[in-house]
Amino acid sequence: MLPTLLVPALLASSAFAATAEQWQNRTIYQLVTDRFAVEGDSGPSCDTSKKTYCGGTWKGIISKLDYIQGMGFDAVWISPVTKNVEGETSQGYAYHGYWPTSLYDLNSNYGSADDLKSLSSALHERGMYLMLDVVVNHMVATTNPPDFSKFAPFASQSQFHPECWISNYANQTDVEQCWLGDSGLPLADLNTEDDSIVSTMNDWVKGLVGNYSADGIRIDTVKHVRKDFWPNFASSAGVFAMGEVLSNETDYVSPYTQVLDGVLDYPMWFPLVAAFQTSFGNLSLLAQTFTTSQSSYKNAQFHSGSFLENQDQPRFQSLATDQSLVKNAMAWPFIQDGIPILYYGQEQSYAGGSDPSNREALWLSSYFTDKPLVTHVKALNGARKAAIAANGNFLSTKTQILSSTTDSMAVSKAPLLSCSPTRATAPPANEVLVDVLSCNTVTADSKGAISASNSNGEPMVFVPASALTKGGALCGSVATGSTTSTQGGKTSGARPTAGSDGAFAWAVIAALFVIASGSSLVVG
Repeated sequence: MLPTLLVPALLASSAFAATAEQWQNRTIYQLVTDRFAVEGDSGPSCDTSKKTYCGGTWKGIISKLDYIQGMGFDAVWISPVTKNVEGETSQGYAYHGYWPTSLYDLNSNYGSADDLKSLSSALHERGMYLMLDVVVNHMVATTNPPDFSKFAPFASQSQFHPECWISNYANQTDVEQCWLGDSGLPLADLNTEDDSIVSTMNDWVKGLVGNYSADGIRIDTVKHVRKDFWPNFASSAGVFAMGEVLSNETDYVSPYTQVLDGVLDYPMWFPLVAAFQTSFGNLSLLAQTFTTSQSSYKNAQFHSGSFLENQDQPRFQSLATDQSLVKNAMAWPFIQDGIPILYYGQEQSYAGGSDPSNREALWLSSYFTDKPLVTHVKALNGARKAAIAANGNFLSTKTQILSSTTDSMAVSKAPLLSCSPTRATAPPANEVLVDVLSCNTVTADSKGAISASNSNGEPMVFVPASALTKGGALCGSVATGSTTSTQGGKTSGARPTAGSDGAFAWAVIAALFVIASGSSLVVG
């Protein structure tokens, strides 16, 4: 009998088998399964400092899909699903899912195989995608040397690299073949140079994706496995594959975009946090890094995951409390070319610091939907979806940096608001634009020029009023559009009126990011 995860699920929900291009029009809500939602109405206490299981499950996620989708998200990234080391370790419990011991068994703390299939089905019924997190590099033990017999399917010491701890991250061989962890919790490094191991891993990920009808995978610790391992692994998965390469150097991360569909954009994360962490940040460095990665990544930034927070880094609000700075930083992933990712709890103003403080239980927030940052996220998602609905070329058009100083930066996702004088790339004369974060309007003059000034230190995100639905949830009182379109099973916006040539004239996103009040956006 084949292991559970390799058996095709004939009755499983139909996956979208989404490509990188199809993921481009999605926004992703990342969650820690154990900390997002419990089944039923209970709200157990959860002390993050104890690093233990708090009770979140796959059924719990299903019960809160209205909450996720209500903010405009149409994809969910969940914690790794495979069986992890059991009991307490020197670093706490494996509630997060990143310490696997068996590839072929599920983590029963999250639920059953049927529960995971039900989550997949529930997402697909809503037109939403499921992203599975997978760990390839290592298996985890509670003793040193490890008891390899407790691992599956790799139960022999010969299937792992000889023990050595990574001491020099400038030595790529050490990074790929030495071990993470420590003697108290060794992360035994799998010998991914062995052809039989490679074949097993490729078969496993194919079975995992197929069995649970996943639409994409996020891959942990990608830089710790040789680059030429990844193309066949991703091909075996058959869906969008996005890898974690933790580095602030674009030159280091860029080669991984050649072997995977996309990467988590860490080189952008570092200057993003630095730019808005204080009122003395440097937006010029953010702009410079963005331009560099646009030109060096295989698919520019289009397949990269853009984020402000995740389970490995301190929450942004543990570093910055000024809400204007917070809103600016949160807006960036939704405006640029990559795939936006929001880490659960950010919308509820969670402010936990480094691991484990950044893995709080979300049920303690009561999932309120009227908090300021929830509203902020809804507007950002709404603006992006309106832009996608209004222009078929939006997702394939590169974001432009219109202007950049140390304390302000104006960007546009062409063809809207570029400095080109042509009709295709400039706002039409007298066109009304809406800042979807405040619902204030600005009108282009007779030559298509616009001018807007910020007075409160918060970002501005503009779309044309004609791309928003009149009477809709996003600035409906000033919207002028009427023809809605759908994406992910939800109404996403309206198309502007077609021009005389029958083509939609233009579309739509521009943004002003600011550190100091009084910054202006002038285009025309």
